[in-house]
Amino acid sequence: MNINIYYGGRGIIDDPTLYVISQIQAVLQELNVNVQQYNLYEQRNGITALPNTLKDADGVILASTVEWYGVGGYMMQFLDACWLYGDKDHIKQMYMAPVVMSTTHGEREGMMSLAAAWEMLGGLPCDGMCGYIADTTKLENSTEYSKIIEKKTENIYRTINQKMAVFPASNQAVINKVATSKGIDLTPQESEQLSEYASDDKYVRKQKEDLQELASIFRDKMGQDESSTGDSDEYAKILQKKFTPVAGLKTKYKIIFQDNSKLKPLIITVDNSKCECKTGDDDGCEVLITTDEHVFEDILGGRMTFQRAFMAGSIKMKGEFKLLRSMDQLFDLMPEA
Repeated sequence: MNINIYYGGRGIIDDPTLYVISQIQAVLQELNVNVQQYNLYEQRNGITALPNTLKDADGVILASTVEWYGVGGYMMQFLDACWLYGDKDHIKQMYMAPVVMSTTHGEREGMMSLAAAWEMLGGLPCDGMCGYIADTTKLENSTEYSKIIEKKTENIYRTINQKMAVFPASNQAVINKVATSKGIDLTPQESEQLSEYASDDKYVRKQKEDLQELASIFRDKMGQDESSTGDSDEYAKILQKKFTPVAGLKTKYKIIFQDNSKLKPLIITVDNSKCECKTGDDDGCEVLITTDEHVFEDILGGRMTFQRAFMAGSIKMKGEFKLLRSMDQLFDLMPEA
């Protein structure tokens, strides 16, 4: 069973929510649950892509801290992204447990707002936990609090594992009537044609191929191909020159150019302050990136970032999304002013 934890606090040291979710994670792992935690403050530039991480989860825990009013902006951004980009059919089958700790007041209201939001998304809320914690050390040193967290975590596990029935909520009934998407100014016939084309994978793929062909023709006319390096070794040299160390990061990337079989794959090995960029092949890479040559050249030229290219569908990847996001931090590819 897979459970994702989405933490919407600021990550400060004395945040009681961090201690609670660490205890929750320990209990779930003892129950042989695969737990993946996403800290929204670390991924604030890529929150819109996080709804994709729900696809492999059987249940989620939304955890946040009330510091003055409400559950905080990062959590609301994530819920907005779930509403706009999430797979609603999958969310309807997912249980969510809210965890809200407060250092001021309003923890119950925060927990209720998370449950209501999840119901409006169509999901299934289950009993979570909330509390007012003025001093985190008291929470950490209390065996009674630890027992409460353990028991409530077991209830969360039991609800998700057994897929317990949940009473329907009025939020879902209301949202089906009032939360409709804004229409576009098209005739019914045009709307029907548009929906048919948009859902036709072959049509969309053909349009993308035509656009790429047109872009290639225009690049040839404008002489962009002459300025292009078109050489994997040159690409490796540029990345090596633009490397900026990120503390605590140790991983290996592999970049494959799907539209040009003559270009060798790029292998990027990062170990804290050390970086090695070379061409060749390596099966031991943690992140596999597949893209087209012209997209990669746009990234090297500072006209596109790795994250934006992924969001636009110009990059495909296997591995952790946060490692792809780190590429924009590892290489200073923005054009000089």
